[in-house]
Amino acid sequence: MEQAKSKKEIEKEINQLRGVIRKHNYQYYVLDEPIISDYEYDKLLKRLITLEQKYPEFISPDSPTQRVGSQPLEEFKTARHLVPMLSLSNAFSDKELLDFDQRIKKNYSQQFFDYVVELKIDGLAIALVYEDGILQRGATRGDGFVGEDITQNLRTINSIPLKLREYNHMNRIEVYGEVYMNRESFKKLNEERNEKGENIFANPRNAAAGSVRQLDPSITAKRQLDTFVYQAKFPQEHDLETHMEVLAFLKKAGFKVNQNIKQCDNIEEAIDYCKSWKNKKNILNYEIDGMVIKVNQLLLREKLGSTSKSPRWAIAYKFPAEQMTTVIDDIIVGVGRTGALTPVAKLKPVVISGSRVQRATLHNEDEIRRKDIRIGDTVLIQKAGEVIPEVIKVIKEKRSGKEKIFNMPKKCPVCGSEVIKLAEEVVSRCNNISCPAQVKERIKHFVSRQAMDIDGLGSALIEQLVDKKLIKDFADLYYLKKEDLVKLERMAEKSSENIIKAIENSKKRPLSNLIFALGIRYVGNYASKLLAQKIDNILDLQDKNSEDLVNISEIGPKIAESIVLFFKKEENLQIIKKLKDAGVNLSSQEKIAEKQTLREVQFVLTGTLEHYTREEAKDAIERLGGRVTGNVTKKTDYLVLGKEPGQKYQKAKEMDINIIEEKEFKEMLEK
Repeated sequence: MEQAKSKKEIEKEINQLRGVIRKHNYQYYVLDEPIISDYEYDKLLKRLITLEQKYPEFISPDSPTQRVGSQPLEEFKTARHLVPMLSLSNAFSDKELLDFDQRIKKNYSQQFFDYVVELKIDGLAIALVYEDGILQRGATRGDGFVGEDITQNLRTINSIPLKLREYNHMNRIEVYGEVYMNRESFKKLNEERNEKGENIFANPRNAAAGSVRQLDPSITAKRQLDTFVYQAKFPQEHDLETHMEVLAFLKKAGFKVNQNIKQCDNIEEAIDYCKSWKNKKNILNYEIDGMVIKVNQLLLREKLGSTSKSPRWAIAYKFPAEQMTTVIDDIIVGVGRTGALTPVAKLKPVVISGSRVQRATLHNEDEIRRKDIRIGDTVLIQKAGEVIPEVIKVIKEKRSGKEKIFNMPKKCPVCGSEVIKLAEEVVSRCNNISCPAQVKERIKHFVSRQAMDIDGLGSALIEQLVDKKLIKDFADLYYLKKEDLVKLERMAEKSSENIIKAIENSKKRPLSNLIFALGIRYVGNYASKLLAQKIDNILDLQDKNSEDLVNISEIGPKIAESIVLFFKKEENLQIIKKLKDAGVNLSSQEKIAEKQTLREVQFVLTGTLEHYTREEAKDAIERLGGRVTGNVTKKTDYLVLGKEPGQKYQKAKEMDINIIEEKEFKEMLEK
């Protein structure tokens, strides 16, 4: 029987266990050199879990048991980077790298410097903020200034330390790296998704990006993600002088730093190292799409500075897009939401950049004629980055004479309706607005994130709903019942309830979302917002002619004509009536107020508001001339307090900022 221990002894044992487990995590996930068996490790972890469950007062956020412990999020918050995450300038040739070197020498010819060359990991860029050695926040790159706060998900990745092994008493550090998925894990994930009938990921980068953007961190934890870090910023003074010293510091701190790094005396040596990896990148168990060359000396980096987009002290050498030859087995035609017919080449499967390619876009009939592409041709295809594979050229020397010339169909391949091609367009179109293919694509657009944002309504479910004639347009979504969904494939009670709830919630979306969701040709997200600010109700557009619309700033004749044509069609007006009858918001809350009652007033939002989403509250403030920021500062005028507020609430109290509850906030908006 275990002798009773005092609380002090229990706390000491817990801290010792955490230290031992962190050490073994570092050995296994970072160094790939485990020194104990899985059984022994599991025994240590189980003991720690037992003690923390019995003595919850000793649980800390940096404990190894806390990697997956958070509830699923409703949405990601934004996170402003301590230092902008600039993108790198690209080079594709020796000359461009030599020019990069000359630009530095031109201004700093007397100063010694050398280069560090690293692999350019093809993953998702992240920024990790540590305070006093503890992970506080992890974010995506976003636009370089503000990303998405994905801390919960990044905590599940074992190669990201929750507590640094050492940090030289630097109270704040921002570390940059890449989240990636190795080829073996990627293959396994796609096999599992295929068995479940789910869409497979195109490549490991997409899989990694999709995995860290899950609202439920337990899903991320199952995806076997990994990281490499390559940079750090220290807001306070430090004694590090070179990039190599920074990398050594990061290793000691407990991060995983790629070992394929070379310090080069000159640009010629750096170029040789880049070229050596171009020919052997496939030996790696992860994807790289180039190399990165950086000035090693940190002081020179400061002098060189940056442009608005890129640092002047670093450059990416991009490998040429991979090209492969294969055979076109057939040419099929897809139909988009506007009726556009797009020819697609069905290929003999070929692997490019680690992903299996079976199709390539042929764009349109004119492009097929220009390249003289035929069914049965041997072709060179290319896939660069995330771009859809395309046919570069036909290898005509391999023609046997059995190849077939392709002609665009005169009838829609889906509904059999007449295909038309206007003189001023290169695209052929199905003329039937009720074509099932168009209907499905319009619905997919309607439910998309920037439109009505109906979560859970994926392509497979939409296909079933249309094929089984449960809906014939997107307005019919609002008349679905849970019983309709439960009888469909792969639909259970809970998932059906969630979708009905998501459809119901979408009724409150702003008018600009609805305008965009309607799929009016040429009317994108930005144009939708411009229109929503100038009308009271969506049906106001029915009464406007082209001249009225062109008078709206940034609305051109092409967009204006398309809007007029859309509202002349009776079937479109019928759909809008169905939306109205279902209770979908058709009115604008986005009109620019004549009285800017909140001009130059700065707000911060925290917690969950009862009557507004974050986006709705932000839009309401901005319409009245106010501004919403992500952090409490001396410039903050009001903190709007919702349920379960975060640390911003404490900071606002400490800084004596005006704190208002939702009722007072609502009154302020309605003045």
